[in-house]
Amino acid sequence: MKNSILPWHIGGILLAASFLLAVMIVKPIGVSTQFVIADAAMWDLVQPDIITEDSTSKSGYASPNAYLNKSGGKYAKNAANPLNYSFIFVIAMMFGAFLSSVTKGDKPTREQKHMPEIWRERFGDSRAKRYIVTFIAGFAVLFGARLAGGCTSGHMMSGMMQTALSGYLFAAGMFATSIPLAIFIFKKNK
Repeated sequence: MKNSILPWHIGGILLAASFLLAVMIVKPIGVSTQFVIADAAMWDLVQPDIITEDSTSKSGYASPNAYLNKSGGKYAKNAANPLNYSFIFVIAMMFGAFLSSVTKGDKPTREQKHMPEIWRERFGDSRAKRYIVTFIAGFAVLFGARLAGGCTSGHMMSGMMQTALSGYLFAAGMFATSIPLAIFIFKKNK
């Protein structure tokens, strides 16, 4: 099955160019903070005093929540006014993924969409099992990245592009963990 319209190396060059363009024009790309902003915006709807205007803070907004109040209330400001570059970027990213899925060459079968063959061979046909494991794995990566003060795209792709030590350390740690884990999980039964 053909995986994409473009060869992988052209896709890599285009991805690098888009990251470079984003850094030059606006700011480095990072996505997971938008989950925090979305949570805070919903929290503010339920509890309106969680974000307040504050002329003494750097951003003009403050919060009794230490995380939202960090960097002079920057997250509180973004949650109070969520329609910003980062929010639009996340929406565009989802739209781009959808557009890619409907315009790419060969279409995967229903089974291939929900479960790679290597998973099916090792763990069976249970979609529920596949979704639960995928959710837990994604949560673990996101939690680790946020614990390190960023996100996977911010640390690894944007961070490494800017030669940030934290980006290289995150990438090394992620690959040092994920490759042996994948080998262990998907080892062949003999």
